[in-house]
Amino acid sequence: MTNANHHANHPTDPVATPRGIDHIVAGVSTSDGDGVKLTRVLQQPLQKRLDPYLMLDAFGSDNPGDYIGGFPSHPHRGFETVTYMIAGRMRHRDSAGHEGLLQNGGVQWMTAGRGLVHSELPEQEDGLMEGFQLWLNLPAKDKMREPWYRDIQSEEIPEYTTAAGVHVRVIAGASHGIEGAVRREHTEPLYLDITLPPGAEFAQPLPDDHNALVYAFRESVWIAGSEVPTRRMAILANDPGSDGVVLRAGATNHSPARALLIAGKPLHEPIAQYGPFVMNTQEQLKEAVQDFQSGKFGA
Repeated sequence: MTNANHHANHPTDPVATPRGIDHIVAGVSTSDGDGVKLTRVLQQPLQKRLDPYLMLDAFGSDNPGDYIGGFPSHPHRGFETVTYMIAGRMRHRDSAGHEGLLQNGGVQWMTAGRGLVHSELPEQEDGLMEGFQLWLNLPAKDKMREPWYRDIQSEEIPEYTTAAGVHVRVIAGASHGIEGAVRREHTEPLYLDITLPPGAEFAQPLPDDHNALVYAFRESVWIAGSEVPTRRMAILANDPGSDGVVLRAGATNHSPARALLIAGKPLHEPIAQYGPFVMNTQEQLKEAVQDFQSGKFGA
């Protein structure tokens, strides 16, 4: 997993007053696109609680029937999508002329802004496809901005290993002085992929007013004395005066634990959603549908 952006034995700052867990969410099995099976971990009822995040999907299967249909052409307006591929190959094409191949360890960051049509289709016929798609809201003033897209290859994602052997990939934000691949001014997203050997601890400072979640996807992790089982999301408590979160892998784990830590600054703006359109008012949603139907999102 090493790359040119990797820092070994990187020093970390302690967290003195760690957050606890508000509650643990299992997510719902569903399918999207052309029959792709996935777990919707962050669903619509949690959007205000986890503002600025709108959705988190986890997908993972070595059965091609679960993913081969991919996500044929569909529109988006008003937010950003962040797709993180743990394993597999997916081709992105959109109406703004962007094209890229998302593969093992890479991230595709797309800002839909005022609108585009895109597709994400597998470039593999067998083997494991595993990853996550996160929807990050845009502030009202940026919802109609120019669409933007970036393919971030695995070796471009900054990484570090702590003295305790915890391996951290910094997809967005900053962690212990390591700047992530992407920064955003208004929502201040933090997106970490953390691998913890059995018994190891990792502390990450967080502002107490930022909303945060932890999703365990290998083994389980412990937070403030509570276990977060594998394939479960812990919504972290917004404890006033807290300065971060501490994750610990159980000493009896048979293999390293792995979890996503995602946090951000809430926008505190109205959320109006109709499928792939996320705006602030119902009127803006009607306009989005009309613009899409009249071809204003491009081909």
